[in-house]
Amino acid sequence: MQEMVFDAHNRAFAFFGDVPLRMIYDNLKAVVDTIFIGKERLFNRRFMVLANHYLYYAFRLHRLATTKCGSNRSPATPASGWEKGQVENQVGNIREWLFTPLARFASFEALNAWLATRCRELAARKHPVTPEQSIATCFITEQLALRRITATFDGYVEHMLRVSSTCLVVLDRNRYSVPAAFAGRAVSVRSTATEVRVVADGAVIAEHARRFGRDQLICDPWHYLPILERKPGALRNGVPFLDWDLPTSIRLVRDRILKQPKGDRVFVELLMMAREVGLDVLEVACELVLDGTVVSASVVLNEMRRLVAPGQSILLNVPDMLKLQIEPLADCGRYDHLREVSHVLH
Repeated sequence: MQEMVFDAHNRAFAFFGDVPLRMIYDNLKAVVDTIFIGKERLFNRRFMVLANHYLYYAFRLHRLATTKCGSNRSPATPASGWEKGQVENQVGNIREWLFTPLARFASFEALNAWLATRCRELAARKHPVTPEQSIATCFITEQLALRRITATFDGYVEHMLRVSSTCLVVLDRNRYSVPAAFAGRAVSVRSTATEVRVVADGAVIAEHARRFGRDQLICDPWHYLPILERKPGALRNGVPFLDWDLPTSIRLVRDRILKQPKGDRVFVELLMMAREVGLDVLEVACELVLDGTVVSASVVLNEMRRLVAPGQSILLNVPDMLKLQIEPLADCGRYDHLREVSHVLH
């Protein structure tokens, strides 16, 4: 996938600290669109944007790679491994050093962190050309010739897709949710190595972590909130809400409110307000309500309003001539007298 190639460039440049002036490429599909007779190549337009962004070998963007056979302005010939034997040999060495035996990791983040550590360890080895120095020492000298990174390239691949009636877009056989207001509309889906962004009307309307399996459903329950206004019963059995990871206090309040008459509709009203003021406000309000004796939507709503707009005391500037010289003392015994009078009247 081309977005993986872009992500590899960004990570490599971040690891090296800067950008080299020239890069060497084979005829991978993410880089070369068409291979003509001889050395001519049609490079991918999006890949050329990457090269333009980092300004490496910019004056010959249509011929980026270097071969071993003497030409420094042409890509390698297809199925001609002898032209790049040194590169092929280094690929085999890397596989042996890093992936033998084959390591297993719980996530790509853990894998990338381990690879970065192993690369630093390998840099302590002797340099093959100048064995009196380590690879890391030689790189410090070479790093001075690299070009400084001013901004990281946004390495996304764009797909124009239409949102389904169930508020989903399909990318690589996985379905990602989109806000209900955009159902049936054409949107731009921008996929990177780590995330999927959905853009419409010049703004990002949805963001999801990238999934690499197949036939997976990735839903954001907030995207379906307008549908709950019309069909509050979907809160109980709707697929986007079955595994909604809400804070504990909100889940406890939800379970108790749903047992009350019209509980679905009133809890949806709480969610609508939480969308405006923030989920943390609803969480605090639910914690306050659970400390009390009455758990209802009206009490939660009242607590949310108090948290959002707390009452402020008004300070009055009283002139000195209106201030009391002798303030009256409170006499609670007067209320006892009123209670006795009330008893006599009964």
